[in-house]
Amino acid sequence: MVRVSQQWQQRYRHKSFIRNTRSTHDETLFQVRSFCRHAEAPIAPLPPTAYPETVKHALLIGLAVVVFGFAGAVVAGVFNKDSAQAPTTADVGASPGAATTNAKTEVIAEGLEIPWEVAFAPDNRILVTERPGRVRVIQNGQLQPDPILTVQTAGSGEGGLQGMALDPDFAANKFVYLYISSGSGNTLTNRVVRYRDTGSALAEPKTLVDAIPGNNNHNGGRLAFGPDKKLYVTTGDSQEPSLAQDKNSLAGKVLRLNPDGSTPADNPFAGQPGARGEVWSLGHRNPQGLAWDDSGTLYLAEHGPSGDLGQCCKDEVNKIDKGANYGWPEVTGDQKRDGLVNPILQSGNATTWAPAGLSLGPDGRLYFGALRGEHLHAVTLKDGKVTKNEELFKEFGRIRAVVKGPDNRLYITTSNRDGRGSEKPGDDKLIRLALPAS
Repeated sequence: MVRVSQQWQQRYRHKSFIRNTRSTHDETLFQVRSFCRHAEAPIAPLPPTAYPETVKHALLIGLAVVVFGFAGAVVAGVFNKDSAQAPTTADVGASPGAATTNAKTEVIAEGLEIPWEVAFAPDNRILVTERPGRVRVIQNGQLQPDPILTVQTAGSGEGGLQGMALDPDFAANKFVYLYISSGSGNTLTNRVVRYRDTGSALAEPKTLVDAIPGNNNHNGGRLAFGPDKKLYVTTGDSQEPSLAQDKNSLAGKVLRLNPDGSTPADNPFAGQPGARGEVWSLGHRNPQGLAWDDSGTLYLAEHGPSGDLGQCCKDEVNKIDKGANYGWPEVTGDQKRDGLVNPILQSGNATTWAPAGLSLGPDGRLYFGALRGEHLHAVTLKDGKVTKNEELFKEFGRIRAVVKGPDNRLYITTSNRDGRGSEKPGDDKLIRLALPAS
């Protein structure tokens, strides 16, 4: 109120018709000033004939400015209590339950080389695998120059150092699990190796699963611990589609392991002749995304055919059930056959996403990175069915890892240096998105 009054006095003092009024009008100016200083006290009415028309007009204008200024100050006080501004769409990203490309982003690290997975340690370090064979550390907002692990990996294709997961009891045992490819071509194999984090290095490697079939492409490679504290592993068909239907092969599967690499007794094929006990589900081509919703339901993102068997596209999001068969290569997309499970979402005959990392977002939607599609894909579910799906954040190029951090925000990595994208300044990057919570 005082601010409004001072502004009005300044304007009033500089008007030429006030400067030139005779002393008989000084009392009028005094009362206007008094009103501005003490708005709560009324001013005694003055005879209308005592002042020229210009001064009467000035009085009316002054009263209007003060009244509207007071009302504006009240409204401003409501919305700016304690000097805080009401949040805007630009501040929070979008309304609850939605995510848009207006969401704020922040580059956490850049200069990475094909970052494949991201994990958050309880001491606030961020661990990142790089496909050529390094585990990098981001500490106090800085990418550390030296990796804490360097391993020999497959020299070409999609294989290399891929998935990573921290043990559910990491704070106590410091175990880190990695998915590593070695060899080349049809002699390439994949393995799951457990390390111990010493703080400055990953040491004491122990191979938990070995000789997972691999090739230049279709190696799968995602690791994740489920709500049951079991380790889940995705494997590709190693460019041999028939292996995905072979229960005695680890190719084209989701595997489920105890943290020490042994087979859980409640796995669907444990102890069955002619089947690998590690298998949890089968009929997958090249799955690279794993995520659970709040109810404990497991979802999987995987690549559909891109020229295989004369077919195209049909990338999938599947709801994974114990022992279920998801059809590759017998069926693709929405084709049906008894005993085979259809995806809850597929890209159709003309669109390729090449889905990679998958995560439940802070707003309850599923998000996966699209490599070929070069976007972040958002999937809205209700009662286990897709009600909406949309493409977001198309400005970053190829998106691979998608992870929800301990701050309840979504993190993504770009993959523009993998030979299949257009490298942008600073690539590859770890980026934090400000998606809204539901």
